Amino acid sequence: MYPLKRNRRLRTGEAIRSLVRETIITPNDFLVPLFVVEGKGIKDEIPSMPNYFRYSLDLLEGEVKELWKLGLKSVLLFVKVPDNLKDNKGTEALNSNGLMQRAIKTVKNVCPDMLVMTDVALDPYSAYGHDGIIENGQVLNDETVDVLSEMSVSHAEAGANFVAPSDMMDGRVLSIREALEDEGFINTGIMSYSAKYASAFYGPFRDALDSAPVDLADIPKDKKTYQIDYANRFEAIRETEMDIDEGADIVMVKPGISYLDILREIKNGVDVPVAVYQVSGEYAMIKAAAEKGWLDHDQIMMETTTAFKRAGADIIASYFAKDVVKLLS
Repeated sequence: MYPLKRNRRLRTGEAIRSLVRETIITPNDFLVPLFVVEGKGIKDEIPSMPNYFRYSLDLLEGEVKELWKLGLKSVLLFVKVPDNLKDNKGTEALNSNGLMQRAIKTVKNVCPDMLVMTDVALDPYSAYGHDGIIENGQVLNDETVDVLSEMSVSHAEAGANFVAPSDMMDGRVLSIREALEDEGFINTGIMSYSAKYASAFYGPFRDALDSAPVDLADIPKDKKTYQIDYANRFEAIRETEMDIDEGADIVMVKPGISYLDILREIKNGVDVPVAVYQVSGEYAMIKAAAEKGWLDHDQIMMETTTAFKRAGADIIASYFAKDVVKLLS
């Protein structure tokens, strides 16, 4: 009771605030997304994601070394596939000498202890920009899952520690787990995008990989038939529970800042690590507002990052990872 209890006593200076701080950010919290392209000597800034780049394999080596020196020990790989290699069945995804497979080997060669996770979805390989095979205007579920399972085995063969299915097809976690087990990859983990919402926050990412759905007749114009309606809460819980039952080692909520309620509820209800993805649109908004002078870049970066961990995230996939760690140091 006031005045015996004055809450502000614990806020009087930075020393006491630091001492009683409940949520602490460290480099171990982060999973770093990396975009990879064909070619040599390429470090290509993504226009809608200032200060974030696509790397050719030779320059990817240097980026991975820098991340490791900063204490960032986990990466999530994405590839930008040339248009001439795209089709409706994701054929290039199964190429043992494909860009993703070579990227995995590049990271492992330069930094064997780096944890490598890989994106498993067909949209980078699809001529239509969808996460699955298209037939008669529909995204086919089971046929897509078969390809995703083969894709996951291919990544494991190349040296991936975890595969990260981001497609939201039904049953894909179980199918991938069984495929990995059948091929002897019992220690290859699955980080499932379990609560992935049909969000408008993904725009810059699709620019980065040229993976937006194409505007053609008889092709779905968006991904709402397989990603979760952003108005729904219990559906995300159900999806996550099913993925865990099917063998997911880690589950993910995506996007981040608009879905902290989902993140907390999932964290409270499951017994596996929970990841959150601070997606490209979130990154771009902070960058744009900071460039306008409307927000303090570093303060907003740290506040949103802390919000994810405070809400329950064990893992934060973020384009700010390097900036946060440099600021902390």
